[in-house]
Amino acid sequence: MAHLLIHRGLAKKNFSENTISAFRYCFKKNYGIETDIHCTKDNKIVCFHDFNLKGKFKINKSLKNIKYRELLKISKSKKKPIPLLKDLIKLSKNKKFLMLEIKPLFSKKNLKVLLNEVKRLNNYSLTSFKEKNIINLYKKKKNLNLGLLIPSTFTFKEILEKSKKKYVKFLVLEKKFLKEKKLNKIKKKTYFYTIRDKKLFNQFKNKNLIFENL
Repeated sequence: MAHLLIHRGLAKKNFSENTISAFRYCFKKNYGIETDIHCTKDNKIVCFHDFNLKGKFKINKSLKNIKYRELLKISKSKKKPIPLLKDLIKLSKNKKFLMLEIKPLFSKKNLKVLLNEVKRLNNYSLTSFKEKNIINLYKKKKNLNLGLLIPSTFTFKEILEKSKKKYVKFLVLEKKFLKEKKLNKIKKKTYFYTIRDKKLFNQFKNKNLIFENL
């Protein structure tokens, strides 16, 4: 059975990404969530995509250099409150699948905080484009459900090579690889991101898709 996840909670175009209201709607529709996580200056893990607040809030501050209290105040003033990972976990009730993408390179302390927050979760995975995050997590706990994000610039040979790494439980591939017939040589689970076209979604809905605004 295909595994379908909504990218950043964007089930509809009128939702703000990575917000509790968006996540709640996705769960109501029985979909899982793919979301991005960062760690703030005071070691709070938040659901947010960008490394900086400039794009969303016109404020030139990095997530890693701001405390959560200030971050929440800024985002609330723009009516787009940034939630803690704890908030999302509580909302999921340990029933809906959460794919958590670690955006920056997490320090050992950050990873410890993260593992403590997800320790009671059963239905989740941790992913990253930064392979070192996956390696460091594997060193801490061998049975974690860890996925490596693969950029569109990779060749099939490179993808195959990464799939053989013992710490990689599954791959998350750019949608251009949906039509790559050689992927059947890969024995591990594969996901595809980000599907924004209804026709493409219907054509490949038997696969594990990360999609939005459909």
